[in-house]
Amino acid sequence: MSNKLFVGGLSWGTDDQSLAAAFETFGTVSEAKVISDRDTGRSRGFGFVTFSDAGATTAAIAKMDGSELDGRSIRVNLAEDKPRGGGGGGGDRRW
Repeated sequence: MSNKLFVGGLSWGTDDQSLAAAFETFGTVSEAKVISDRDTGRSRGFGFVTFSDAGATTAAIAKMDGSELDGRSIRVNLAEDKPRGGGGGGGDRRW
């Protein structure tokens, strides 16, 4: 089981520290990261929490999914690995 969670529906005011604090009760948080827009620096409304122990993820999902954080109802589930490599699209290149 993965030890990384996806957290969606975050308030614009949620930062890395408050995200980590919300999940610390379930185990040791090794990283908490709110994803921000590279152009504006504003939160994109989602983030990731990584636990040192994969067992903490089950309890965190059970208690935090659908709960309220900073005035917003959040979604919490296991993070999916992003596919590597490839490149994008292209479509049909018949000449």
